[in-house]
Amino acid sequence: MTAAVPGTAPLPPLVAAQHRAMPFTRLTDCGMDPADARRLLADTAAGTPWQHAGAAIARTQLQRARLAEESGHRTTARQAYRFASAALMFAQMAHQTDTAEKRDLYARHTAATAALAPAVERVEIPHRDGLLGGWLCLPPTGGAQATVILWGGLSGWGAAYLPVADAYTSRGLACLLAEGPGQGESRLRHGLYVDERVTEGFARFVDLVEADPRLGGAIGVQGVSFGGLFAAHLAAADTRVGAVVVNGAPAAPTVPEFRTAREQMAAVVGTDDPDRVTEVMDALRFDPDKHPITCPLLLLHGGQDPLAHYEDQEPFLRAADPAAATVRIWPDGEHTLYNHAAERDALTGDWFTDHLNGQNTPKG
Repeated sequence: MTAAVPGTAPLPPLVAAQHRAMPFTRLTDCGMDPADARRLLADTAAGTPWQHAGAAIARTQLQRARLAEESGHRTTARQAYRFASAALMFAQMAHQTDTAEKRDLYARHTAATAALAPAVERVEIPHRDGLLGGWLCLPPTGGAQATVILWGGLSGWGAAYLPVADAYTSRGLACLLAEGPGQGESRLRHGLYVDERVTEGFARFVDLVEADPRLGGAIGVQGVSFGGLFAAHLAAADTRVGAVVVNGAPAAPTVPEFRTAREQMAAVVGTDDPDRVTEVMDALRFDPDKHPITCPLLLLHGGQDPLAHYEDQEPFLRAADPAAATVRIWPDGEHTLYNHAAERDALTGDWFTDHLNGQNTPKG
């Protein structure tokens, strides 16, 4: 067992693992009300199952949203819907595999996020035998100088990155929060998984941006955690990508030794067959000699990241033109820099603005 705070009783192993995977900094980075984040950690430490604690917080915020709407306070309602959306995002993370409860919690998360319309638009893109989902956020003007497509990794997807979208839209960029193959509703509802051709799925979001006249001609992509691997592959394969940010990603993915992480990876591939999971991960290994990245690259790394060491990400730098590659390291940075969220988002927002605005081309 592990103690969360010196002098307190040890936490059961499952709860300790949940607190490590979803610390306060991650909860608030992905949009939870700080008071709700403290409550979630306290309630689960006291014995409430993670998914039940998260769902209870969401119910409170949804009630607050409805009362605000009835009183005509739409700004307060939007805030509460966003807090509810974030609470449900984390509630579903209690399940590594695609249980009925996980699907229900994620569907409720999607409904809470949809209540943010028209500020946040739901998009769905046909792909194979299903639909890829996402959320489009536009600048206040309704048009964009350029667009950034952003996605997560094994467990946090889509609207988990609404705070990042805020940073981008305030700078005149549109932001499309993608739920790619193996992620979100694309997986849980439509059965689209990660395979050797996963890059084709993420490229469908580029197709959508190109077809929308409200969005600027230049397109950037950003991958967070495991999703950074997909972003690097897409940047190397698709000349429409004008700039790429990789944050906390492994260039050579392997099947983890920890059971919960193995279950997460198996879920994104859509199989319980460990040999098939290994086969897909081997196929997704990023080789800088075979996958050169010709657009500007920004690599982000946290010196205290236990999941992606610097040498795990270094191949992405080797794939890029040294004159167009930048690396930023925070020595005390946690995984994907949860603990430097505001500075991280300002940096990437400014970087995308600088590198995409000169690439705009008319649509027609």
